[in-house]
Order: sequence, then structure tokens, then C-alpha cells
Amino acid sequence: MAFSNYCFVLSLVVAFSLTTTNVSLAARQLLDTTASPPPASTLPTIPSLPKSTLPPLPSVPTLPQATLPPLPSMPLPTLPTPPPLPKPTLPPLPTLPKATLPPLPSTQIPSLPNPSTPTVPMVTLPPLPAATPLPTIPTTIPSIPTIPTTIPTIPFFSPPPSN
Repeated sequence: MAFSNYCFVLSLVVAFSLTTTNVSLAARQLLDTTASPPPASTLPTIPSLPKSTLPPLPSVPTLPQATLPPLPSMPLPTLPTPPPLPKPTLPPLPTLPKATLPPLPSTQIPSLPNPSTPTVPMVTLPPLPAATPLPTIPTTIPSIPTIPTTIPTIPFFSPPPSN
């Protein structure tokens, strides 16, 4: 997961650096060019097309009007009125005696003894062993062997001896 995040961030840095290089080069090139008006471009004229005449649209025929028969007029039936219901009454709630709590005892909370911090005994460390000397770094550069300038012949690639 962390490696993929690292690769993603690295690719963003590379992309932004390449983008800004191209933009800065383009901006430098624009600054170096002299300001000249753009050449007047002449657009070719489009030839006019001949007008074609369309035939007239056919007329829409008129449809006959539909006549609906009248709805029958029937009186709506009347619903009977329900008899009034008596209002329900609830009995009164019984009164409960008030609950009283006994008073809290007034005892003093005993204080805890303050524990003192235990002392840590001093530990003596053994002495360090004698330091080993660091290796010496050579100050002279060794000589580079010379590369042979002649290529040895390979028997398979050399021409056969002439008779």
C-alpha cells in the first residue's frame, strides 16, 4: 500500500516537472518572437445553392365531431347518521404516598496515606572494552591495467589456410 502511494506521488512529480518544462520553453519562445500582427486570412466564398421548390403540403381532412350521450341523472343515496356514542370517562388516579429518603450519614471519609516514591538503587555499569582501531583508508589510487589493443584470432572465424 505504501509502495503504491510512493509510486503514485513519484509519477505525479515527474508529470508536473515535465509539464512545467514544456510550458516554460513555450513561454520563452513566445517571449523571444517579435510581436507581428497575424496575416490576414481570406476565406473562400461559398457558392450559393439553387433554391428548390417544394410541393405544397396536403391539407388535413376534417374529422367528424363525436357526440356523447348525456349522463343519467340519478340521485345519490343518503347515508344514515350513526347514533351518538357516550363519552368514556376514566376513573381518577389513586394518590400515592410521598417517598422520603433517610438522611445520609455524616461520616468523614478517611484520608489515604500518601505513598512515597520508592527509591531506585543505583546501578554501576562495567567499563567499556578497549576500542578497536578503525581501518585505514588508502590514499593512493591503484594503477589501472592496460587494455590490449590487438584482438586474438579465433580459429573458427579465421579463413582456412591456402594451399
